[in-house]
Amino acid sequence: MIRNDSQLAKTFWQYGRDETCPIIDFHGHMGEFRCCFLPRSTPETMLKTMEQCNLQLLLFCGTDSLMMPCLRQQNDIDAVRKYPDRFKAYFALNANALDEKADMALFTKNRDVFVGIKMLPDYFKRPINDCKYQPFYEYANDQQLLFLCHTWDNPKSPYNGPDQAEEFVQKYPNITFIAGHSFHNNWSEAVRLCNTYPNLYLELTAVVDERGPLEMLLEKCGSEKILFGTDLPWFDTHHGIGTILSTDMSDDDRRNIFYRNGQKLLAKYPWFKNIWPKKFSTSE
Repeated sequence: MIRNDSQLAKTFWQYGRDETCPIIDFHGHMGEFRCCFLPRSTPETMLKTMEQCNLQLLLFCGTDSLMMPCLRQQNDIDAVRKYPDRFKAYFALNANALDEKADMALFTKNRDVFVGIKMLPDYFKRPINDCKYQPFYEYANDQQLLFLCHTWDNPKSPYNGPDQAEEFVQKYPNITFIAGHSFHNNWSEAVRLCNTYPNLYLELTAVVDERGPLEMLLEKCGSEKILFGTDLPWFDTHHGIGTILSTDMSDDDRRNIFYRNGQKLLAKYPWFKNIWPKKFSTSE
């Protein structure tokens, strides 16, 4: 549905992008995946999508980094080093394959590459609060980093559901906990946690696979704690943008989700002011 009351929507529908509205995507991946056709999974092809819709910055964790820890995240490091103004990475944590000393050294050595940590607890069958992660959490808490965590609660998860997330955010208040998929299907708990904990944000990947949840989150939480994300290249960025443009909200709400909330979270990183368009200052 084209919203006649939205100047942003009109511009996106006409041009595919809006020069006054940069976008930050907080949930991306990179690289091929077995038995799947992902036509835009390399840094260069992902940049084509990003250019089409004015997606200025993608925070990602490569598929290989999550599924093949022996590669030591080299592909992610190389991509960020090649395109430092467009990509930043999350450091992949998997309790089943951690080498604490070596991994911590790699993490701290490449702080200009990594904005924080990323985890798939349901996939790895290890809960968010597994004791093996503690040194990394303590470091992230001290440095006030981001933590993008897969959260899904259908059926109720013993690894990355609301109970595990709440325990985490209480223990590590200086880490910005980004609930990937917003505890999918357990929207009432997503609302409760978002409204209770200042350091917990909701991220939209797969939330917009049905009509209703986004409207509920907006009504009960407001737009200031919601971050744009797509799982690029798994889901289409244009679809994600289109759902924001089609949902009943103000253009101010849309700008909060597309970039204002993100730039507030990223302003503390020394590199951010050098890559973010100066006309979109964090004091806007």
